[in-house]
Amino acid sequence: MPPLAIRQLRDLMRYRFKLTNFTSSEKNRFQNSLTVSNIQLGNVVSDTFGKSSMNIIGKLLEDPTDTNFDIEPLIHGSMDHKIPELKLAIFSFITPEQSGKLAVIKKHYENLNARKSDLEELVRSLAKPYTEEINLILTVLSFKNIFLAIAVVSEIGIDMDVFPTAKHLCSWSGLTRQITKVPARKSQSECREQGAISSPF
Repeated sequence: MPPLAIRQLRDLMRYRFKLTNFTSSEKNRFQNSLTVSNIQLGNVVSDTFGKSSMNIIGKLLEDPTDTNFDIEPLIHGSMDHKIPELKLAIFSFITPEQSGKLAVIKKHYENLNARKSDLEELVRSLAKPYTEEINLILTVLSFKNIFLAIAVVSEIGIDMDVFPTAKHLCSWSGLTRQITKVPARKSQSECREQGAISSPF
């Protein structure tokens, strides 16, 4: 069993993973409601959930019957040339039901992001004693996100003596096939899709 501090860090990182999933679900619901209402901002901007797009959507939800408002103050200056396209993209019909649903989802999505940020501050604080190990993991190719490195530490700990070899670690992580031998038959299982420790990443 890993030390208490590692177990606490693991608990928080797994909760962060859940919050990320909740956020993704709300983004999908939000995008679906936009599509139903014929709001096609995704055809004009690279990120429907960027600051400019959310400003436009927020303004639109104030009065769904008014799509002729001034967009320029709501968007980043670099997007000024897209104003005609943006006006076409928000030419929509939003029912009262969809308007209410969008408002609820938007508020929930923003709240989830805020709570996730709060949790990440707590995670960073708990992870400080493992800065050396985290920085070492970040030198590995593809490990660019500090929370990915923290997730590794939280799942396998920092004491590698518990794993006699790298193969033992891979096996424990669910990243290798398992061979089961029974009389007259040998079966081989598949690797777990993401491994035991990699699923919260």
